[in-house]
Amino acid sequence: MPASPELQRHMLRQMQTIRRFEERASDDYRGGAIYGVVHCYIGEEAVAVGVCSALKETDQIISNHRGHGHCIAKGADLNRMMAELYGRVDGYCKGKGGSMHIADFSIGMLGANGIVGGGLSIVTGAGLAAQIAGDGGVAVCFFGDGASNAGSFHESLNIAASWKLPMLYVCEHNSWAANTSAQKTHAEDDVAGRAAGYGMPGVVVDGNDVLAVYEAATEAVARARAGEGPTLLECKTYRHRAHTERAGAVDPRPVEEIAAWMERDPIPLLADHLKQQQGQFSGEEFQAMDDEIMAAIEASVAFAEASPFPAPEAALDDVFAE
Repeated sequence: MPASPELQRHMLRQMQTIRRFEERASDDYRGGAIYGVVHCYIGEEAVAVGVCSALKETDQIISNHRGHGHCIAKGADLNRMMAELYGRVDGYCKGKGGSMHIADFSIGMLGANGIVGGGLSIVTGAGLAAQIAGDGGVAVCFFGDGASNAGSFHESLNIAASWKLPMLYVCEHNSWAANTSAQKTHAEDDVAGRAAGYGMPGVVVDGNDVLAVYEAATEAVARARAGEGPTLLECKTYRHRAHTERAGAVDPRPVEEIAAWMERDPIPLLADHLKQQQGQFSGEEFQAMDDEIMAAIEASVAFAEASPFPAPEAALDDVFAE
């Protein structure tokens, strides 16, 4: 089902919100206000937004180390996200999880995950739970091309296909696992080709085209809800930034490769499409939208700064094993 003009505008707003949130997170990390490490999702926004736009709030997703975009696309609160990055008590994990561990079960966000491939088996369990519940729920896993070489990838897809679990596995293939090119670790260009070995569809889509992602995800989600089992959706995309925002981080990617992908930035692609399709979508309208987004980002920073740091005596709160 094609996205309506209203949904397309919503997608554009979500992608721009992710972009502005990540830019601010990068700036504040480099400025010393955010601790730990930050992995920016800039350039890959169309994947999270396209997939999550095909889901219900009750559907569940799991993320990876580069998870801010997935959180925002699923409806997470910007204030609580920023407070968590700042390490403050009003954050999603009370300031003790940081960038890679944001979760909000109330919106179906089962959490980001700092372990490569760590979310695959967890969310497959969520798919099994949805099947047992019989309520039509779907579980979605976002992971990178690097995680597709982990044992958890093969184990999870095998059991999901065998049991026809209502799953969507979304490979965000950005061609680089940290600083290692996929050309050195993948015998074939397409991860989706592995799906045939497990008896499920494998679909390759332009991950910088949010409308293409949405349409592919919509079809896969409908298939899952109908009891027909999982789909492996491979989205070809690219991160604009280095693997992390750490000062001095090495980025071995060719300059020409980066420039070529930045020419296909998913946000201008959708904005241009809207202008051509609807005519009335102007640069002024985009600027007004961006101003609103920037105000929300600034408000989230103010919220984070006003929240206290966790007290030392709270270190073991919410710890279930010692």
